[in-house]
Amino acid sequence: MEVRVVQLEDKIRSYLENLGFEIYPFKVGWYNEAVPPAFHLPYSENALAFVVLSTPSMFDKAFKPFLRNQLLKKIQDPVDQCISYHLSVVRESLTDKQLEIMYDYEMLPNRKPKFLAQTAAHVSGAAYYYQRKDVQMDPWGAKKIYGVCVHPRYGGWFAIRALLLFPDVEVPFLLQNTPTDCVTTEAERIELLEKFNFHWQDWSYRDIIEVKEKYSEEQKTYFATPPAERLKLLNLLGDFQRNAIH
Repeated sequence: MEVRVVQLEDKIRSYLENLGFEIYPFKVGWYNEAVPPAFHLPYSENALAFVVLSTPSMFDKAFKPFLRNQLLKKIQDPVDQCISYHLSVVRESLTDKQLEIMYDYEMLPNRKPKFLAQTAAHVSGAAYYYQRKDVQMDPWGAKKIYGVCVHPRYGGWFAIRALLLFPDVEVPFLLQNTPTDCVTTEAERIELLEKFNFHWQDWSYRDIIEVKEKYSEEQKTYFATPPAERLKLLNLLGDFQRNAIH
């Protein structure tokens, strides 16, 4: 990559990686080629974007410190607030750049997501997006089968959180990284999609491969708790919520 783009990526990464996030660059054109026209991003095909992932360490490195130090808005999910806060810090450090941030939970007026997170992760090389079409002997008949991304180090123990879009930064020279195909056999792919679609609540699909790191028991408890009850749970986990708006 050109020096200025490398410097931009290094600046973003040096801040976010210390907090348990990963970033992966891609060209808007790669994403637009992979999604239906209704989901196209309205930028030049050579515009630079990054997909932002949270890894298992984000809970301790970013989320808990955020809860201790920031004023929470009760109407928003605490994790979403934490991520929004840290990406706003990134934005403030790049005042010379036009930057648009899209979050995984944001919707368009027609109730479609602003971007297809798993496709973005795949085209950036961050995680392989396993779909029904990756299984040759399809056993599901008329059932609706959703796809799922698997990270080569964390399996399913991660989340796709946001896109950072730089409309004015053109990267025609950027080379595409192929995501690591780590669920290689037909049987394993069927097992992955079965577990994700029909048994997702038991977390087992996340361990489809041997992982380097996974969510702590505390983190599992938090994410298994219905969103409306998470603020109450945080009080039980520790005195993180003394600044919360009640």
